[in-house]
Amino acid sequence: MTFRQKLILYARLVRLDRPIGILLLLWPTLWGLWLAADGLPDLNVLFIFVLGTILMRSAGCAINDFADRRIDPHVARTRNRPLASGAIQPKEALLVAAGLSLCAFVLILPLNQLTILLSIPALLLAASYPFTKRFFAMPQAYLGIAFSFGIPMAFAAQTNSLPFIIWPLLFANLCWVIAYDTEYAMVDREDDLKIGVKTSAITLGRFDVAGIMLCYVAFLSLLVYVGLEAQRGIWFYAALLMASGLVLHQYQLIRDRDPSNCFRAFLDNNVVGATVFIGIALDTAFA
Repeated sequence: MTFRQKLILYARLVRLDRPIGILLLLWPTLWGLWLAADGLPDLNVLFIFVLGTILMRSAGCAINDFADRRIDPHVARTRNRPLASGAIQPKEALLVAAGLSLCAFVLILPLNQLTILLSIPALLLAASYPFTKRFFAMPQAYLGIAFSFGIPMAFAAQTNSLPFIIWPLLFANLCWVIAYDTEYAMVDREDDLKIGVKTSAITLGRFDVAGIMLCYVAFLSLLVYVGLEAQRGIWFYAALLMASGLVLHQYQLIRDRDPSNCFRAFLDNNVVGATVFIGIALDTAFA
């Protein structure tokens, strides 16, 4: 195998060909940075967080595939991943994950001590999430905590403090992650039932759609509260109104539980995250 072929396999391992995970992790981090700075954040901090998000999401994919190396071959959507197909070895996935995590840690060393300290639980959450599917009935909630750590880290990096507003923002993102990742889990539900993997889609059963929509309502309500606390203006609330419309469209997609439509709904959350960010960015720019 040539060096170029190996690089392509590693790129597929960390899902660089499928950047949706990076984007869903990046949007709440950008919400946090713009709110913390009340406008355009420090450009060095912005660069570190964007690159760090890419590195940590990529590392998370590598450790996820290592954890699922005996499961993925039995799931139609994942059986052709490099590790599941045998194209790369488990130790290679671990080395990739470790290398990317180390790069991400080195990247934040120029930042303040509070941000560096927060990076430790963030790393532990990202590394341990893939194993929760064996014993935790709602691993999507655990993922939601891991995917929300960029918010306190953003405030820490920009302001060297952890103001109260990070908590409703963090819980809003937690609800959003549970909602969209349950849509994602609905795609693989039949395979997951056969192999005994635990997901929120299985745990919620016939209440899966209702549970998703309840999480979206909590997500949007908490963002309204964040807007009131942060004294945001018309652009912010207009973005939330548009996001509400996007969520209603997702309901139309998932209500019949068709796997392909559930996957489309999951992908549409990139637009939801971008819409909220644009609202925050415009509101801080024209405040």
